[in-house]
Amino acid sequence: MAKFELKLPKMGESVAEATLTCWLKEVGDTIEEDEAVLEIATDKVDSEVPSEVSGVLVEKLFDVDDVIQVGQTIAVIEIEGENAVQETSTVTKETVSTPTPEVVAKVEATVEEAQAVVQSSDKRFYSPLVKNIAATEKVSQQELDSISGTGNEGRVTKNDILQYIENRTAQPVKQNITTSTSVKDNTVKKAAPISVNGGDEIIEMSRMGKLIAHHMVESVQTAAHVQSFIEADVTNIWNWRKKVKDSFAKREGENLTFTPIFLEAVAKALKLYPMLNISIDGDKIIKRKNINLGMAAALGDGNLIVPVIKNADQLNLVGMAKAVNDLAGRARDGKLKPDDIQGGTYTVTNVGTFGSIMGTPIINQPQVGILALGAIRKVPAVIETPDGDFIGIRYKMFLSHSYDHRVVNGALGGQFVKAVADYLEAWDSNREV
Repeated sequence: MAKFELKLPKMGESVAEATLTCWLKEVGDTIEEDEAVLEIATDKVDSEVPSEVSGVLVEKLFDVDDVIQVGQTIAVIEIEGENAVQETSTVTKETVSTPTPEVVAKVEATVEEAQAVVQSSDKRFYSPLVKNIAATEKVSQQELDSISGTGNEGRVTKNDILQYIENRTAQPVKQNITTSTSVKDNTVKKAAPISVNGGDEIIEMSRMGKLIAHHMVESVQTAAHVQSFIEADVTNIWNWRKKVKDSFAKREGENLTFTPIFLEAVAKALKLYPMLNISIDGDKIIKRKNINLGMAAALGDGNLIVPVIKNADQLNLVGMAKAVNDLAGRARDGKLKPDDIQGGTYTVTNVGTFGSIMGTPIINQPQVGILALGAIRKVPAVIETPDGDFIGIRYKMFLSHSYDHRVVNGALGGQFVKAVADYLEAWDSNREV
């Protein structure tokens, strides 16, 4: 019999770690090739990790809520054949061989030292990685408990503790201060307790809900939000789509919604105004080379997620429609991959789907702008012609542009959203698709 090491696979260029949320198999269970063994979570996306081989699960190396780095071994699977490891994996014999007593003793000593310094509790969980960092950097239990965690359910992540250590090194904390002063300096003020009546129902926030809440508060605290609004006449688009949507669906096997049309307009406007396709890093501005459009999409549980259309400016309308339908469908089915939500440079959200005529969306960090699309309404409007003005029925919508006033002034923010509206209003009613 041989052993195969199941490792955390690479899930995208910017994804370095994941949290183990659920074991789907127990030690002793038989596993088929490509069968899911565990579930993990990265930022907003939940994924399953399948086995590359058939065999029996003999060892689990991580517990639920542990943070696992890409490439780390998660579990060991016993498989048939002496040379199976070489045939099915790049793991060498030295990698899976039994560790020496010296190595075992060293690992046990490190773990014992970490646990002697800090401990998890019913109220707060610390991963082995965080405990080891705390032991190495001599972070006390009191200090660790005071760190504001940004992970799942307020968990202290590797980045949280490393940031704390960096700040502590830059500004050393006096060791002779009183306990009350220490707590005051290092803890975040908690909201006043809310009274609960007998008939009230208490609902625990989901993991996704907590992540969204954290990101929204962080964005508002980071960016100076300001909005510009403009109304666009989309009558030509309305009539054109009505004319071509059936033939498009028959030919391409895809529905032609308004979303790819709007995203095409945004991509065109970003080409004209590239200083909205940027991010802020301290006092530096990062001007993005690629235009990667995030589009808010509904999940099956009612939450929203923002998958990203990469290089959106290089797609024609057919390609844009296929990309939109693919990401929206996989979002509803919970089949998005971690890389699908990475790398966005500007975001579009369709608040009109829920009947809203306009909105003031919160910027999706680290971007500097987000456009809300209002509901398309049939309204009476003044129509200007060479022969004079008259009243007619038109299809109109509001575009709401939120942008970061730290780097985007009112002129640029207004010019950008006007460029989007101008592109929509100038739609060619005879365009072929």
